[in-house]
Amino acid sequence: MLSHLRPYLRLSAFICGPSLFLLLSACGPKPETPPAVSNEVVVTIGHAGPLTGPISHQGKDDENGVSLALDQANAKKLVIGGKTVVFRIRSEDDQGDPKVGTTVAQKMVDAKVAAVIGHLNSGVTIPASEIYGKAGIPVISGSATSPELTERGLKGVFRTVGRDDQQGPAIAAYIANELAAKTVAIVDDKTAYGEGLATEVAKALKAAKVNVIAHERTSDKETDFKSILTRLKSRSPDVIFVGAMDFTGGPMLKQARELGLKSAFAFGDGACTDEMAQLGGPATEGLACSQAGLPAQAASKEFLAAFNAKYGETKLYAPFFYDATNVVIEAMKRADSTDPARFLPEIYKTSHAGATGKIEFDAKGDRKDAEMTIFRMKGGRIVPVSVMRGGISSPIS
Repeated sequence: MLSHLRPYLRLSAFICGPSLFLLLSACGPKPETPPAVSNEVVVTIGHAGPLTGPISHQGKDDENGVSLALDQANAKKLVIGGKTVVFRIRSEDDQGDPKVGTTVAQKMVDAKVAAVIGHLNSGVTIPASEIYGKAGIPVISGSATSPELTERGLKGVFRTVGRDDQQGPAIAAYIANELAAKTVAIVDDKTAYGEGLATEVAKALKAAKVNVIAHERTSDKETDFKSILTRLKSRSPDVIFVGAMDFTGGPMLKQARELGLKSAFAFGDGACTDEMAQLGGPATEGLACSQAGLPAQAASKEFLAAFNAKYGETKLYAPFFYDATNVVIEAMKRADSTDPARFLPEIYKTSHAGATGKIEFDAKGDRKDAEMTIFRMKGGRIVPVSVMRGGISSPIS
């Protein structure tokens, strides 16, 4: 019936076919454009320390030092391995507890951080570093001073401060010479840090012919020290050296004065903070203490200006954690890689002009030529009075 129209239909199909194809092509889905290849890589640097609990003020100070270094690096838009690196911090709270510290360490490994800056306490850093070592992740502490940390032959473990077997003799020499002590009593908190430092101080005092008449032990959880102090009062030592952190040392000194104990007190770096005045009140005036490095006040002007503007005054270790972070970044730049397997060997070759002076490491991962500083509490602030380099003490005018 439509036979007379067939020639026209064939012509219509011939004419409209290509047009219809073009129309459908224009209306149909377009081919996907391949995504642009990113020229950025995110690199995570871990920080671990006590962010809650009685020494959280120190842990947060350290975290701020790491954050400042990473912020400054990001501002430079560093190109490593052909890509612009964006650094991120992963900060974990180890609560100053060795068991929590190992859990934190495994979390860092699972998160594939490039390096860890921490931990604060020697007793936490030592077991945690075993986990980092097995994973090939470098760890640099800006505060752990126990010799054991770097005496285990574990690769990839470093510190930007000195050791207790350097710090111990320094404060012992000050006790013997400047405090003119003939008799000294020792107290430690049973931690790797407190016990280790107390042992080194006792050893150095005995070598200097100072009579160590007692060695008492408490714990880092104790708050009542009256029984220990009562026993020490009966011995009347010229000086009492306490190996503990400030949250232990401050209350202990306060209780000692309440009991009428007249002995001078000396401490290591864990209690060498302005917080001692808050924790122990007027009783802390005149205490002596040591730090395993240059005082924070002696850090570079550039660091202090940047840190103080963002976070306020540093508590204690922030400059050393800041330097530790920059040591890692510089190693990455030299290796042209953010892969720990490639940049870790470069850390051993470090020669870095940091906020705390020149940083170089020996084969164990210890900082070479670390200075020791002696402080006294004056008017509620710890004030540096002398710096010891290579066994030679230089007064600070």
